[in-house]
Amino acid sequence: MKFPLGFYSFGKNIGIKDTSLDFAVIYSENRCKAAAVFTRNNFPGAPIYVGRDHIKDGYLQAIVINSKNSNVATGEQGIQNSYQICTELGKALGIPAKDILPSSTGVIGVPLPIEKILNACSTAKAYLKPGNLDEVAEAIMTTDTRKKISYRTITNQAGEGVMFGIAKGAGMIEPNMATMLSYILCDYLPESGDLQTILKRVVDVTYNCVTIDSDTSTSDTVVLMCSGLLGSIPDDVFESHLKEIATDLSKMIARDGEGASKLIELTVSHGRDDSQVTKIGKSILNSPLVKTAIYGGDPNWGRFIMAIGKVFDEPIPYDSLEIQLGGIAVKGADNDTKTKLAEYLKSNEEIHISVVLNTGSFQKTFWSCDFTEGYIQENAYYTT
Repeated sequence: MKFPLGFYSFGKNIGIKDTSLDFAVIYSENRCKAAAVFTRNNFPGAPIYVGRDHIKDGYLQAIVINSKNSNVATGEQGIQNSYQICTELGKALGIPAKDILPSSTGVIGVPLPIEKILNACSTAKAYLKPGNLDEVAEAIMTTDTRKKISYRTITNQAGEGVMFGIAKGAGMIEPNMATMLSYILCDYLPESGDLQTILKRVVDVTYNCVTIDSDTSTSDTVVLMCSGLLGSIPDDVFESHLKEIATDLSKMIARDGEGASKLIELTVSHGRDDSQVTKIGKSILNSPLVKTAIYGGDPNWGRFIMAIGKVFDEPIPYDSLEIQLGGIAVKGADNDTKTKLAEYLKSNEEIHISVVLNTGSFQKTFWSCDFTEGYIQENAYYTT
């Protein structure tokens, strides 16, 4: 595993909920150009308010994250707590508080154990290690069952650079910009330096194309920090690396959906535009009937017709509509086709769906997972 130059980090347990890692810091030895995309939920967490404030000038030097408590619906005190966390960590690291972005993920509506977090901030410098981002990937987990990590290397005149991404997310996921957090660190820059435009463009075709349960979290955050220690590379090469990493992490999030047994990849093609394709794609993957049929291996293709047809403001001509699962054309399927479809659904952990609208030339890919009994178990008793 390779890490970008100049970044130090750690994850540790500070007793927020249990004995698992629940606190992490990422620190750069120099101030980084940075960009971020946040949740569009109308009740964002306190760290979102602070993060939006601190990222305004396009620079960051550190990120501080706690899991097991989201600091959402905690009022003005919650916002002040997030500012205080940045202030305390800034003192410990010798950097301005405004160059620190805070994140929190976990249960909503419970005040932060602020003294535990402030104590951890005050001693943070002693725990920092070069790279070490896999430890952070573990510390940000909540209901996740595995760490989510992806990286790419690229060589230019200055040497071998690394772009390294981590993420968490398993439930309450329909970013539009769930809970979905992702941090991508890099030791080179795009030549234009326009991180925000590049990040937003990539987020729109990766993280925003993931849905687990249609619930948009109050804490979604994607952060990109670039130190520039290894100079710059062409924008298209930079964006290609970023998109590859974001796609990897998006698929990991979908595959790790709460209780999930299957990853679903849906491509909606030949649509009129992004709006039409996105509405149809999200309608299909947010349908409990579609997701439970995929889990149970039920070849009930009519559920796809229902999910497409219920997008009332985007009527799709039925006769020209095409639907395939695993390359099997299912519209009007006879018994033999239904048998093949059931076998495909039952024998594969990765389900590929193609929906051809034949209303234009636009195409987009989305990711989700099936609905199982495990999702109910995970969420019915989340706080008990």
